[in-house]
Amino acid sequence: QVQRALLALTVPLETLQTVKGRMLQAMRKGLSRQTHAQANVRMLPTYICSTPDGTEKGDLLVVELCQSHVRTLRVTLLGDGNQSPQVMYKIFDMPRDIMQGKGEALFDFIAQCVRQFLAGISSPQHRLPLGFVFPFSCRQIRLDKAELISWSKGFSCSDVEGKDVVQLLQSAINKQELYHVDVVALMNDTVGTMMTCSMEGKPCEVALVVGEQRAPRVPAGWVLGGLRQCSPPSLPTDTGTNSCFMAKAQQVEMAEETSGWMCVNTEWGCFGDDGSLSDILTPYDQCVDQESSNPGEKRFEKLVGSLYLGEIIRHALTALAAEKALFTGSSAAVLRTKDVLKTQQVLEIIDNEEGMTKARRTLEALGLRPSERDCCRVQQICRAVVSRAAALCAAGLAAILSHMCQSRELERLVVNVGVDGELYRGYTRFGEILQSVTGLLAPECTATLLPSVDGTGRGAAMVTAVALRLAAQRREVDQLLAPLRLSRTDLERVQALMRQEMELGLGRETNANASVRMLPTYVCGTPNGTERGEFLALDLGGTNFRVLVVRMTQDGIHVASESYVIPTAVTQSTGEALFDHIIECIVDFQGKQNLMEQVLPLGFTFSFPCQQLGLDKAVLLSWTKGFSASGCVGQDVAQLLQEAAQRKQHLGLKVVAVVNDTVGTMMSCGSGDPKCEIGLIVGTGTNACYMEEMKNVGTVEGEQGRMCINMEWGAFGDNGCLDDIFTDFDRLVDEKTINVGKQRFEKLISGMYLGEIVRHILLALVEKQLLFHGKPCPKLQTRDIFQTKFLSTIEIDGLALRQVQAILQDLELQASFEDSVLVQEVCQTVSLRAAQLCAAGLAAVVEKMRDNRGLSQLVVTVGVDGTLYKMHPRFSQHLQQTLQDLAPNCTVTFVESEDGSGKGAALVAAVACRGAEPWGQP
Repeated sequence: QVQRALLALTVPLETLQTVKGRMLQAMRKGLSRQTHAQANVRMLPTYICSTPDGTEKGDLLVVELCQSHVRTLRVTLLGDGNQSPQVMYKIFDMPRDIMQGKGEALFDFIAQCVRQFLAGISSPQHRLPLGFVFPFSCRQIRLDKAELISWSKGFSCSDVEGKDVVQLLQSAINKQELYHVDVVALMNDTVGTMMTCSMEGKPCEVALVVGEQRAPRVPAGWVLGGLRQCSPPSLPTDTGTNSCFMAKAQQVEMAEETSGWMCVNTEWGCFGDDGSLSDILTPYDQCVDQESSNPGEKRFEKLVGSLYLGEIIRHALTALAAEKALFTGSSAAVLRTKDVLKTQQVLEIIDNEEGMTKARRTLEALGLRPSERDCCRVQQICRAVVSRAAALCAAGLAAILSHMCQSRELERLVVNVGVDGELYRGYTRFGEILQSVTGLLAPECTATLLPSVDGTGRGAAMVTAVALRLAAQRREVDQLLAPLRLSRTDLERVQALMRQEMELGLGRETNANASVRMLPTYVCGTPNGTERGEFLALDLGGTNFRVLVVRMTQDGIHVASESYVIPTAVTQSTGEALFDHIIECIVDFQGKQNLMEQVLPLGFTFSFPCQQLGLDKAVLLSWTKGFSASGCVGQDVAQLLQEAAQRKQHLGLKVVAVVNDTVGTMMSCGSGDPKCEIGLIVGTGTNACYMEEMKNVGTVEGEQGRMCINMEWGAFGDNGCLDDIFTDFDRLVDEKTINVGKQRFEKLISGMYLGEIVRHILLALVEKQLLFHGKPCPKLQTRDIFQTKFLSTIEIDGLALRQVQAILQDLELQASFEDSVLVQEVCQTVSLRAAQLCAAGLAAVVEKMRDNRGLSQLVVTVGVDGTLYKMHPRFSQHLQQTLQDLAPNCTVTFVESEDGSGKGAALVAAVACRGAEPWGQP
């Protein structure tokens, strides 16, 4: 009979693995917004977003509501790594009637305890933040806002359930005229356990409470009023079980936070309330549950919590006595009395050295006359029940660790686990089983168990201190980033200024003084789908250039292309040498494509500053990008190309259009969408073009039709109109460019500059001790070290923060998790501003087009290109949303361009030739 009982109380490893799997499933259910309401493992957000870093300091109050008393503490942290906190405390017995009375009376009593405590320690009148340990199930909305879900542990105060207990306590404290005391954090005991174990210079990210916690003896180094203080009485605080761990905030769907960490209170005591533990319940467990005040609830807690272990053992002994396997020489009727066997007695019985003696004394005290064999068997049953509790806790802990490892995409998780409770402290074997079984069930995780020191007192102070540290840091970060965060009013003003500068740029008399040049392109139509034939395109924008043939048929547009290199010696020699080389490459390409016998119209994308005098006439204003070929500046580049063709006796070439890449982008997208009348580039640089009414273009003769205007909007603000948008960081970036004070709008938006803006912000955060612990970062001093592509990578949705850490590691920046979150926020702030400013400029364009045409609603398409728009995970979304907000009367569709500088140039040529005689043989 005894062997059968022991076997029933033993859970095999395979079953524990199954329990772990069920716990994982229950945890995921609790984390999901869709299934949370039906979840037994509630996975409640605590709004604790960091563990201590050792810099916390100041005076903190703690109030802990316990089962029969209120404990008040003042904890002084010295910013010394939290090694020697100074503590003063007092314990107030709570009248029994308060626990079942009015809620107002309970909170008034707690506030009176605070007032008496402060009066007794000559508390200063400066602000005192208070952490409130409230060991009941709450729906937490913020760290300082939590609604009580239900009472337990003998409490049943009226008018509290469903109400914010933080506000109830604050109101009671204010009634005591303690206006300098602010309740800033509410937590449960499990979270406090985790926080105390994070104080030794290594973070603790998991906590486990098993059984009764007690207010501890005061360790050496804690002082009261400057004198060493003897320990307070050891008083119980809780008898159940629970766990918590640091999860990715975005996975805690019941919380509003989406970045960084969030400590999750699992409330795992209710695991199994849906029947998922029925296959491991023994008849003894069923009896304990039926006799409890909440049958069918808290099934996991009733298997492992110290309140119930004595009862499980009592029912097992009662059954064995009835089977004559125990106490055959005496009546065992006393074992039918509830709670005659306490957990503390159980822990004494299973002690290796004194256990048999304790067993005899305990049983004899109950009126039993146990034999030596009875004592041995009772000890075996006690060990089996406690060992089963440890193994089940290990299954739960293994589920948490595996979840952490998987969600962080780690091959191996190394983590510290804070543990408290009388089962862990009172029975060495409990911790050994917990450690070893966890290792077997989660072999991919290495967990170090750390005993907690006063999780409900010292731990609560740490929660409060961390909350204050984060709040202070948040204020500083917000202050530093505030100039980059643009309001709706700011964006509307930018939109109005852009419209104003556009009008100036279009005016014949005002064009010379406008920062937005509004250059005519002589492109007077967009594709309509009837374009047919073969066209050459030449894309010259750097030392690599492309030659393309674009075939437009009824079946669509087909492109063939080849890239060629221009040797540096050629780019820096004469214009003749440069354009001769280009013609040689064109001849090579036409030969490979069997195009030598045809004269094809050519669209020439020439990405250097030009003054356009006609569709096929563009005068080079200056070389950039390392080019310095002589005899070109001030010359018509189309003519230079045509003359080179004549020198090479290549007659199959006719330049019909010189094109800007922004115009090419618009035309490329226009081939598939006739409503595409705007081109936008947001890449290394930025620019826009659009179809303007000819009557508004004062710099060109003619009133009829429309012409594409190359805005050259990168220079918007060069006249100082955007100075108040420019931040100190923007000025630092501008000062180091080769064109100081020029292209101001581009320097706020384009990919060439965003990484540098971020770098300067990060340097400021380091200087303010808000990043990388304020340690010097020599690599961060290097210009252009933080490339804009890092912004795109860092802001990818769902990117694990360890990947952000890896990016920063490549830059020799040792980033903590919190550092990574902050770097991510800086990147998001800078890229959001860029997208919003781009949208404000575009809003001015679409609203002008709508006004030009006298429409109540404009429907238009934007052809867009550029790596920032295409590669950044959020830029396009922010741009489109802001544009919709600023120009609600315009329906704008965005189409990504395919080869605007190649295919687009050919389409410009095709539109120019549309309706003309077909190109024939030479």
